[in-house]
Amino acid sequence: MDYRPKYPTGLRLLSKSIDGVLFLGGTAIVSLVFVNAFLRGAAGFDLAWSLEITAFLLLWTTFLGCAAAIARGAHMRVTEIVDNLFSLVMRRRLVLFIDLVVAALLISLIYTGFSISSHTWAQKTTVLYWPVGLLYASMPVGMACTLLFHAFNIAIDLRTPPTDADLSSNTEAQI
Repeated sequence: MDYRPKYPTGLRLLSKSIDGVLFLGGTAIVSLVFVNAFLRGAAGFDLAWSLEITAFLLLWTTFLGCAAAIARGAHMRVTEIVDNLFSLVMRRRLVLFIDLVVAALLISLIYTGFSISSHTWAQKTTVLYWPVGLLYASMPVGMACTLLFHAFNIAIDLRTPPTDADLSSNTEAQI
């Protein structure tokens, strides 16, 4: 279920901003890798700085992509066993329990990512001399955005509980 239409305006704007960053980041990754591979093959050299920028973009697009997927309700669920063993009421309780476990995991990742980022901030990358902590800051920032979307998703689900079709893996809305 795509939660974005039910978000308040500010959260929808954040979601669209993340989508724009992901588009630009993905385009830059593909372009940089293609140009660097072409130069390595055709001209016999590569652009050392492009490897660092590509690594930076890959990390940031990965963690921001997690937030974008949560906003869309697009993370995969395997529910065949639960669908066949539990009633709708029990499935709703199980979904809430899993959502709370995911929230706890996200909080843990934010804390750990902040710790890693702050401990590596003084180190510099070899070519561009960017702080290494800036690379690792992608984890707490991406997970904070993910947690924000996830918390709103939980609130939306509590206000309007998901139907049997929403909880089932056999719906096309989850594909």
